Amino acid sequence: MAAGGQTRAPELDEDLLAMFRGRHLSPAQRRIAQYLLDHLREVVFLSSVELAERAGVSQPSVTRFATALGFSGYPDLRRALRPLVTGDEPVRHGPERNDFQAAVDADLHGLEALREQAGDPAVLNRVGRALAGSVPLPVLGLRVSAAVAQSFGYRAQRVHPDVRILTDGDVVPDELLRARQSGASWLLAFVLPRYPVAAADALTCARRLGLRCAVVTDRALAPFARSADELLTCGINDRFVFDSHAAPLVLSMLLLKALVDAEPERAQRRLEEYERLTRASGVFLPE
Repeated sequence: MAAGGQTRAPELDEDLLAMFRGRHLSPAQRRIAQYLLDHLREVVFLSSVELAERAGVSQPSVTRFATALGFSGYPDLRRALRPLVTGDEPVRHGPERNDFQAAVDADLHGLEALREQAGDPAVLNRVGRALAGSVPLPVLGLRVSAAVAQSFGYRAQRVHPDVRILTDGDVVPDELLRARQSGASWLLAFVLPRYPVAAADALTCARRLGLRCAVVTDRALAPFARSADELLTCGINDRFVFDSHAAPLVLSMLLLKALVDAEPERAQRRLEEYERLTRASGVFLPE
């Protein structure tokens, strides 16, 4: 008998339990799972914030719960659960999508999940303050993750006194040591699949040097997750020939906004100085 006196078919409970079976869930995630089992008909219409309040956990715990089950985020989990309640096929909007549109839709779903995650800005603000306070700030991205690290680092250099972009795995330990000796307290690392061994080694090295690690990756159960002091997850899109990093790129810009918000006067001074220099040197074409 489900909560509220609603009888539920045994097959429905079995479908739900099958989703949890074999997963290593934290105590908070087990609370969410139990609430879902007891209140499925209401859960499929709740936002992640509402579910967190009712289960007595934090909103990021709901997001991590969804990714622990293999979903890109809570919206994807909720979409998967609704047919269990309604008995309907998943809803299709508009005409049948071709392969290109379906690939774009997958990125849109990932961004929707990220939007839900950002509904509780506490983690982003906390990480933003930490990164703003680390001078210098090393930013790591190896192999396919290098593009995201370079995108973040290029922009962050305009608003932060000393950003060091690390994309060459052979010299990362040396660069981390120099950064630590110069006063760095945090490392920001982008580690997206396939995960390079050198990236995991870099996180271990950073921790050994006394650096704290903020890691952007695609799932909470990544093999290097224990090396992260702050783990920020967002889904990647594997519907293309190579993974699309649309959501990680947007997450990197959210982190940059949080960094700027932590030191707004410093950021404004640096941006104004940068604008003066670029105008004087004619770096960009006139608008």
